[in-house]
Amino acid sequence: KINWMTVEQVQEKMKTEPRKVYVDIYTDWCHWCKVMDKKTFTNKYVIEYMNANYYCIHFNAERKDAVTFNEKQYGLYPKSNTNSLAVEWTNGQLSYPTSIFFDENFINPQPVPGYMEINNMEMIAKYIAENKHKSIPFEKYKNSFKPTWK
Repeated sequence: KINWMTVEQVQEKMKTEPRKVYVDIYTDWCHWCKVMDKKTFTNKYVIEYMNANYYCIHFNAERKDAVTFNEKQYGLYPKSNTNSLAVEWTNGQLSYPTSIFFDENFINPQPVPGYMEINNMEMIAKYIAENKHKSIPFEKYKNSFKPTWK
């Protein structure tokens, strides 16, 4: 299984072992979120790679409790059912599911809206984890990428 952690746990781990961060933003009612849980997040290659290279957070966008991130409290966004941290991380472009890939210490968020098939997960996870995003434009990387996860 993917080693899902809380926002607070990841911030704590970051102090001693900085690592890339992957956030799956979902809701309980989202059909494609459930499909991703069943298909993408149960794939052995996805599990192995994500656990080795990322801290992973399964974040319910409609969580009612407050979450602390960077010493700031995030609760429900005014007049909505959405946690304000989900709004911030997606730059207000809420869509479910949304995968967000961060560099170490939650820097440089890259939100990717929509259902993520295994081949897309492999391509983007490796692009960020291997720091290719710092030297190769995504379109060029994408055109030469050969998926290996089945």
